[in-house]
Amino acid sequence: MRATARVTAVLGPTNTGKTHYAIERMLGHRTGVIGFPLRLLAREVYDKIVALRGPSVVALVTGEERIVPDRTQYWVCTVEAMPQEIGADFVAVDEIQLCGDPERGHVFTDRLLRARGLVETMFLGSDVMRPAIASLVPHVTFLRRERFSTLSWSGSKKISRMPPRSAIVGFSVDNVYAIAELIRRQKGGCAVVMGALSPRTRNAQVALYQNGDVDYLVATDAIGMGLNLDIDHVAFSATSKFDGRRMRPLFPHELGQIAGRAGRHMDNGTFGVTGEARPLDDGVVDAIENHRFAPIQKLQWRNEALEFGSVERLVASLEAPTANEWLTRSREADDLQALKVLSEQPEVKDRLTGPQSMKLLWDVCRIPDFRGKSGVEHTTLLSRIFDFLQSGMVPNDWLARTIARIDRVDGDIDALSKRLAYIRTWTYVAQRRGWVEDESHWRDETRAVEDRLSDALHAQLTQRFVDRRTSVLMRRLKQKESLVAEVNDKGEVTVEGEFVGRLEGFRFRQDASNSPDEARTLRQAAVQALRPEFHLRADRFYNSPDTEMDFTEQGGLMWGTQAVGKLIAGAEPLRPQVEAFVDEDAGPDVAEKVRRRLQHFIDRKVAAQFEPLLAMSRDETLTGLARGFAFRLVEGLGLLPRDLVNEDVKALDQDARSALRKHGVRFGQFTIFLPLLLKPAPTRLRLVLWSLANGLQEFPESPPPGLVTIPNIPDVPKQHYTLAGYHPAGARAIRIDMLERLADLLRAKDSRAGFEATPEMLSITGMTLEQFSGLMGGLGYKAEPGERPKVKPEAAAPAPAAEAAEPAAEAEAAPEAVEATADAVDAASVQAPVTEETPLEEAPVGSAAEPVAAEPEAPAAPVEMESFYTFTWAPRPRGGEGRGPRRGNDRAPREGQGAPRGDRGPRHGDAAKPAEAGAGADAPRPPREPRPDRGEGFKGKPKGKGGKPQDRGDRGDRGGKDRNDRGNQPKVFESRPARSEKIDPDNPFAVLAALRDRS
Repeated sequence: MRATARVTAVLGPTNTGKTHYAIERMLGHRTGVIGFPLRLLAREVYDKIVALRGPSVVALVTGEERIVPDRTQYWVCTVEAMPQEIGADFVAVDEIQLCGDPERGHVFTDRLLRARGLVETMFLGSDVMRPAIASLVPHVTFLRRERFSTLSWSGSKKISRMPPRSAIVGFSVDNVYAIAELIRRQKGGCAVVMGALSPRTRNAQVALYQNGDVDYLVATDAIGMGLNLDIDHVAFSATSKFDGRRMRPLFPHELGQIAGRAGRHMDNGTFGVTGEARPLDDGVVDAIENHRFAPIQKLQWRNEALEFGSVERLVASLEAPTANEWLTRSREADDLQALKVLSEQPEVKDRLTGPQSMKLLWDVCRIPDFRGKSGVEHTTLLSRIFDFLQSGMVPNDWLARTIARIDRVDGDIDALSKRLAYIRTWTYVAQRRGWVEDESHWRDETRAVEDRLSDALHAQLTQRFVDRRTSVLMRRLKQKESLVAEVNDKGEVTVEGEFVGRLEGFRFRQDASNSPDEARTLRQAAVQALRPEFHLRADRFYNSPDTEMDFTEQGGLMWGTQAVGKLIAGAEPLRPQVEAFVDEDAGPDVAEKVRRRLQHFIDRKVAAQFEPLLAMSRDETLTGLARGFAFRLVEGLGLLPRDLVNEDVKALDQDARSALRKHGVRFGQFTIFLPLLLKPAPTRLRLVLWSLANGLQEFPESPPPGLVTIPNIPDVPKQHYTLAGYHPAGARAIRIDMLERLADLLRAKDSRAGFEATPEMLSITGMTLEQFSGLMGGLGYKAEPGERPKVKPEAAAPAPAAEAAEPAAEAEAAPEAVEATADAVDAASVQAPVTEETPLEEAPVGSAAEPVAAEPEAPAAPVEMESFYTFTWAPRPRGGEGRGPRRGNDRAPREGQGAPRGDRGPRHGDAAKPAEAGAGADAPRPPREPRPDRGEGFKGKPKGKGGKPQDRGDRGDRGGKDRNDRGNQPKVFESRPARSEKIDPDNPFAVLAALRDRS
């Protein structure tokens, strides 16, 4: 904490704007943390701050809920969940008078003593904390806030005489339900608010009251903790409550905290009693009206310096006394009780092997008993969780079965309330880091179950305690309205209890079964009920994450399972626009909010999926032809067929190509593309964007992910395959990147004499040999089938020791010479094949130079045959669909061309090319007749061995290996020995000399 950091205690009664003041102060700082006593209140403040600053910078952290964006600046938490080590500029704690609470007071006391902001710290609460804060917090500044309105005693009233906009307070669930049932019968209905409700249920119930659907609220003392409602009168049905240990009367400052909810801002409020509650004493009434209460003398405290060496040391540190006169050791809490019980169990005690296991046990013991079960049941559950965590994490299958048993929306209010309490336990577990395998999944899953149960509970509470027909009609009779319309959580719209239609997204689909006149009247009533629902849904939709939205392959925009809009063409393919599906009755504000949210979604989606392409379009260093080619790539959404831009590719110099490669552009033999844009997600979006830009009525769908080849359907245009990342070839279409890998292998083959498919080719395509032959036919190769005896591998006979000794010695002396010898012998055998005209003495190494003695014939064994294909270059005529590689760049390479060399620029010294050795260095090259289909640009260009034209321009990227430095160098032809030249395999020096001649 900085020496200049300020500590302020803002004290005063309710309705003084303390919380609002703290929020304003926090938003004035760069970062801040504010803690509240209830999850309900934290959620309410979180929603307010999100409305001011947006969801991307505001976090909500409670024991059962965790929303933490990546750029979090402001943390809204329950006091127990406040992060204390993040170094926030501003720290605030609300309702600080709870330091005296016997159950949770030690947590608030700990924050009072230790929670500090780097710049400013603020404590909010009642004046009863002034002496304690002055003694325990040095250099504190007190700020007194006065109540905006007056609060006065109104005596005792019967429920039947309770004025509208009243809240009746009870201190047990049974008492609350009994009062709510009585109000339903006499007043038409009421909303119910309790601390055990989930925020979703509580908000739905409060909305019934705030919207005026009901005029009465029945609540526990949870409304005393900062929940701001439009209440004119507060009535106590009892003045005593059970505090977890015993029944005790409420302290005057507790009564004042609850009664202070009456009167909002400048509107005055009243308080009194009802039912069997006795009127308050005059002294208590005076204290509440004038906000003067006895100060708190002792604050609950528990040692925060815990020792995890052993169970005994941990318990001793938790029960350590304090010498401070303002502090008193808190009573034994539930977590300490659970620790003592679990540590005595043999199966738990055996697992306590060190401080880490002790700390884990303590974390498990701190899981709240949301279910309110007996101590035995709660500790049994904790023991099971501890056993799982000691072995790793809570198993997914076990957790899934447990949650599935809870995920039921049938039953009455009590059954749903119990399930909500159960799911809160697993919501808490899912929030702990490292307790479950997929934290994000289980957080969403438990939250979804809690939401479903909350909605079901709200429906049950409304059905039981609200006679909607009576309450709404009584209210609307004054407004001369005759029909009652409502919308349930499934979007079903009813008028007077009759189904009239359904709300799908933001469009009302009216039921067609009514007569025209009746439908017109019912729609008018339904639309009036739908207006607040439209705004509520629009707010929820606007704040929903992108993960809840998606686009269809036909350009629709979905929010979950509901269609909320569609994509339309924009000025550019990568800038699509949206059209929201919103009824006119919803109003222009709702329509604009939905449209803006959809536009944000698709803009972020395009930016994420096409980030390499957008980065290339924004690169100011690309100039000239490179910039023009980048523009072509952007227009093509990252894919361009090579034959369409061949001349543009040839015009690019090496610097331009290098600049484009830096953005991931690959110059393939068949396609120019960005490999990152071949992934399933960009492919799916590319097809939609291209279809929009070209005005298609029906969009092509992307293939299933992970397929190397797909069927080549004749009716599907080739461009659709290209956009999907495939190249049609024969009966199949092969993925573009895999085709380029196959082309790299084909370049090393002699396509004139013919070659066979290698296992690597079949592995790349994932095809059988027969299927591969069809693919090669589509690429311009002729496949000739054949059969031959299958050669079985035989074990080589061991060489005589005398003959092996000398080569072994030579290998030790010069392993490089031995490898060169093998290469030279292999080269000699390839360049001088044995024919009938070749003299025996001139036969290459490995041929039968001397006769071999005949051996006795063995009995003939059955010959096993195998099928094979020989592939030769045989391109189809021009214009054929699915034809093979074209002349120039799209051709098969010559034999002996070796590894791919990447893009090569114009050759140097094209007019003076050295002759190949073997025909004589000075031997004249015979003149070649120019082919009429080549044109003037191909005169003098050599042919490859496969009979295909050889374009010395761009050859395509080969596996990402860039060799631009060879672009302008003259080619050095290999020098090979003449076929008649004889190589002695026993003389390694002769072989090395021949190899040098070649190089």
